[in-house]
Amino acid sequence: MSDQVIKAGAQIGASPEAIISHYDMGEEFFRLVLGPELIYSCALFADGDDLPAAQRRKLDHHIEAAGAVGAASVLDVGCGWGALLTRLVEHAGVKHAVGLTLSPSQAESIRRAARPGVEVREEGWRDHRPGRRYDAIVSVGAMEHFVHPGMPSGEKLKAYRDFFEFCDRVLVTHGRLSLQTIAFVAPVKDFDPVIYEKTFPESELPLVWEPIAAAEGRFELVSLRNDGEHYYRTLRLWERNLMAHYDEAVRLVGKARVAEFRVYLRNSAAYFKRKVVCLLRMTFAKLN
Repeated sequence: MSDQVIKAGAQIGASPEAIISHYDMGEEFFRLVLGPELIYSCALFADGDDLPAAQRRKLDHHIEAAGAVGAASVLDVGCGWGALLTRLVEHAGVKHAVGLTLSPSQAESIRRAARPGVEVREEGWRDHRPGRRYDAIVSVGAMEHFVHPGMPSGEKLKAYRDFFEFCDRVLVTHGRLSLQTIAFVAPVKDFDPVIYEKTFPESELPLVWEPIAAAEGRFELVSLRNDGEHYYRTLRLWERNLMAHYDEAVRLVGKARVAEFRVYLRNSAAYFKRKVVCLLRMTFAKLN
């Protein structure tokens, strides 16, 4: 998920309308591609893992990295359909898990499940005002939408710094943030227009160094993984799921949308294979 940022009349990140255009394609469609737990981000594979096992491994990685096990309250920035929220309350002993999303269909899906201890808010992080500080924060796949294409480097870095300032403000002393994002390895001028204009409009990836620079002075980088090969594998498995359920996918969203989505999956996998982009999993500890 993402966040909308409005400052001095200018849009900084992806708008709610841009988010809805993609994530509200329909829960049934995404279930065909992603699997029953609806986890729309890079898995973390170990020997013998199928996709569901690798996705659960990814959730547990972030829970442990953020120090969220047994916590009283945890924030999930960009919570998707709530898989991490469920994992937090049902397997990690978290009493209160709060998810932020700008997708009405995702928020409604989480509310329908009505899991004790889970709360979803249909708002961006800039608008979030918690009643108390969180013990841990996790954000998976949200930073990709915090800025828009063509934004000057200085403005991008400020937008990312605003996010870390927010995390600093709502996190307990010595709390941790576990962050996952796709990032450009180096500046790219001609990125795939299907991804920028159709699949994820109004969004741009950070450069690999920008999240680390943006955290300076507020958070210490504790660990960093580059798991681009894991996202390549995830994307290929999603494409395999899509084609295995092709007729049903066409019935749900139409042939043109399925073809566009397949191009997005294949081109994204190619970018990871060629190391144009990477997948960062970062753990930050709040400075005292």
